[in-house]
Amino acid sequence: MSLLHFVYFLIVTLVYFFAHRWSNRMVVGSGAASRSVPARVQYVKKTVSIALTLIYLAVVSLVLGINYGEITIFLSSAFAVIGVALFAQWSILSNITASLVIFFGFPYRIGDRVKVLDKDDTLSGVIEEISLFSVQLRDSEGNLATFPNSLFLQRPVIKIESKHSKAVVEFED
Repeated sequence: MSLLHFVYFLIVTLVYFFAHRWSNRMVVGSGAASRSVPARVQYVKKTVSIALTLIYLAVVSLVLGINYGEITIFLSSAFAVIGVALFAQWSILSNITASLVIFFGFPYRIGDRVKVLDKDDTLSGVIEEISLFSVQLRDSEGNLATFPNSLFLQRPVIKIESKHSKAVVEFED
């Protein structure tokens, strides 16, 4: 390995560690802002960490001079196997992806009273849990409903204001 390759390797490694620390802080901050369960924050941190590590390994192998064709063959083979496995489990992959979208961009938090609209049925309740695969609502009768994350993102959701706020919306079942 030449000195130039070693310097590039050090730079890429430093960027990776700073990106890793920054992403962890961002996830923890978003988790605190969204009142997420600590276990959920850990899931998201691990998912982001795995993605960053894969990118780091790809960049390091290019910096160290591993032939681009060899990397391409390896990655295409790995993605083909992973793709077949994930296609069989498409709902799991879509729920994990939806979980990340919910974690970073969902306007509703645990404890919020919401109404989930569906053409056949409407469900109102309090968000009790947002996990890696599902969102759980407890209705006014104490029943617990579980929505897959991907389905929860596809349905219109209305936040029902509490009686203590300025705008009051009647809670209808």
